[in-house]
This record gives sequence, C-alpha cells and structure tokens, in this order.
Amino acid sequence: MRRLLIPAVAVVPLLLAAAPAGAAPAGDEPRPVRAAVETPSLFDDAAGGDADADDPAIWIHPTDRAGSLVIATAKNGGLRVYDLAARERQAIATPPAPGPDDEAGRFNNVDLVSGFRLAGHRADLAVVTDRGRDQLRFYRIDPATRRLTDVTAPDVPFAFSRDQAEVNGQRTAYGLGTWTAPDGAVYAVVSRRSTPEVGLFRLVERAGRVTYRPVDRLVLPSTFTLPNGERWSPCTDPGDGPQVEGTVVDPDTGVVHLAQEKVGLWRVRLAGGRFHGAPRSVERVREFGVPATYDAEEEDCVTDYAADPGFGGRIAQDVEGLTIYRTGRGAGTLVVSSQGDDTFYTYDRRTDRPTGRFAVVDGRVDGSQECDGAAVVSTALPGFPGGLLVLHDGRNTPETPAGDGESRPDTNFKFLDAGFLTPQR
Repeated sequence: MRRLLIPAVAVVPLLLAAAPAGAAPAGDEPRPVRAAVETPSLFDDAAGGDADADDPAIWIHPTDRAGSLVIATAKNGGLRVYDLAARERQAIATPPAPGPDDEAGRFNNVDLVSGFRLAGHRADLAVVTDRGRDQLRFYRIDPATRRLTDVTAPDVPFAFSRDQAEVNGQRTAYGLGTWTAPDGAVYAVVSRRSTPEVGLFRLVERAGRVTYRPVDRLVLPSTFTLPNGERWSPCTDPGDGPQVEGTVVDPDTGVVHLAQEKVGLWRVRLAGGRFHGAPRSVERVREFGVPATYDAEEEDCVTDYAADPGFGGRIAQDVEGLTIYRTGRGAGTLVVSSQGDDTFYTYDRRTDRPTGRFAVVDGRVDGSQECDGAAVVSTALPGFPGGLLVLHDGRNTPETPAGDGESRPDTNFKFLDAGFLTPQR
C-alpha cells in the first residue's frame, strides 16, 4: 500500500505549571451512581469470537429519538450496534488479514461524524480505528433501517506505518476523536499505539467512499523534569512509549483533550487544520514521578509507592475514556475515566476546573470497573430524560464459568441516565 507524505512531527515541550498536585483528598468519596441497563456479555475467548468490549459512541436518530443507537467496538469481535434497551441489533466483523502472516482487523475506538458529504448526499458516519491493520474505517448509518454499511475506500492508506511489516509490529492507529471545523472540513485525531504520537487526518470522499490524508502530527513528552530536579519517565513495556488512548474534541471550540494513560490529561487546540500551540497539562496521574521498573518475569511494571515524591494528581493510572456532556455552547462537563480506582473525575468543560468524582456501583445491574471507553449525550432519550451516558465495563459480573473451571473473560457496556452530570450552579 502506498505511503502518504507526512508533515514534520511537532515535539511538544512540557508545560506542567497548571497541573494540580497531590493525591485525592482523604474522605473524598466518589458519588455512587447506578446503571439502568447493560448490553449482553462479550467473551474474549474462542467461543466468544475473541470479542472484547472497549469504546462506545451514541448516535441520535434525526427524526425518532427512540430509534437512536449505541455503536461500540469489540476489538477482534468487530463492531456491535445496540438499541436504547441495550439489545444487540447488528454485529460487524473486522476485515481479514491481507496475507497469511499479517495481522487481521482489530477495532479499538469509535466516534461519529454528522452530515458528511457522501455521493451527493449528507450522511452520518461511524469512524473506527482498526489497530490491527493501521487504518481508519467508515460505516454509513442508515436512519431508515438503523443499520451500518461499510463505505471505506478500498485503498485507504496506513495511518502511521510505512509498510505491512511495520503494521505487523502493531504500533498502529489506536485512540480516536473526530471534529467538524467551522469551514465544514472533517478531521480525525488519532493516537498511535505504544508511542506518545498523535496524528491529525482530514477525511475526504473519493468516488462515493471515504478515505483520509494526514495533515499534522504531534508527540507528547516521554520524559519529565520533576520539581525536585530529577528526571522521570513512566514505566512501559520495553521499547514502548507512554501512549494516548482517550481522545475527545470539543465540537464548539476545537479543544482536544488527550488521555496519556500513564502520564495524565492534556489539552491542545485545533485551528486552521493543524494542532495550535503546545499541549497543556490539565492533571497528572496519581503515580506521576513515582519510581517503577519493568519485571520481565511478571511482564508488568512494579511501582514503588513507598518512594512517592508527591508530585502526582488525583487520577489513578491509567487515565482512559474521555467524553463531554454538553449543556450549552461552552457549558458542560468533561468526564474522565480513572481506570486504576474504578472511578470517574469530572471537570468544567470550558475551564478544566475539577467539579466532582463518581463511581458506577452495583444496582439493577453490576457497576463499571476498569473502564476504557465512554460516551455521553445530553439529549433527552426514551428511558434517559437527562441524556445517556454509556461506559465500558472491563470486569462484568456475575462471572461466567468456563469449561476448565476458570471464569470466562467478560466485558460489556453500561447505560446510565446522564442527568447527574448537569453542572451545579
């Protein structure tokens, strides 16, 4: 596959002055909230088709709100489409491997584009990062049938890789956020797995299909100078860098929030089809600056919490899913998944001022743990008068036994009324 020319990488300086320091205050208990319904279990084993829930998006039907959908990724299991009762309506498989020794498709994140000009008409699209094949893929949403159809151009380029051999190394398209600029141009902000790189791609139509071209790229820091003068880097697998996954673009301002999993929450702005200015740190993870080493035998990082120098923020790594609850132009709440402690932090959408913390606890259905992806709308929907919040649950219960007596790896999505996110005045 041909390789498109990429603009020069922008290496980002470290700007940490605005980041609050210190762990979550003692007694700062999260607000308990409960899900109304949940989607069917997805099992990441051979019997379950290696389906692993990850990231949702919410599509609002243009004329019938009851016909709205939740579109979600299941990694090797492709896409799943659910109605507002959390019932599965459609399953879409990933594309096969291009060759016998190549990686097959693996869908990681999903976002939506409204009113994209396609074949002479306006269409709503689901955009997906295929981390297995290092591509973006596109699915048209039909309001009449409420089904998705693949409209990906047959020659879409690799997002980051030079060739198929590099794709097979799997430093590929990962996190995703879309944005429609005031001039109508449509962009996708895409992070690169196992690196601190983030690319900006413009979506374009070609012969009634959708493809893209790269327009800008930045690199977030990997090494930091701490207030005590010491240098620190987050622990990762050997050879990897601190990656970004959670990505959301404010539709009104073009402000991008990026969740660098083992570092913290950043913001940067889009303007003129480029990243504008240096990213600013909003909040660091709790483990920021804490010594950690990779244990090859355990294949994991071991953190020395006893040596914590106290430079971290409140979010327990990994910082993951990001979504914006819009209550007006510039008003609303940014929701951030604090995966390490199974909670969520909220911030003022405009100022990034911390506004609260919540946890999804057991109720009619079980709560949400190890949350990767999140999506929210403030539009009133049937069963969700305050809007709909959809959260990934990385450890669904009750457990389902497997034939060997162990539990099957079980994930799904929780649907909540989002009214509790309305900013308090």
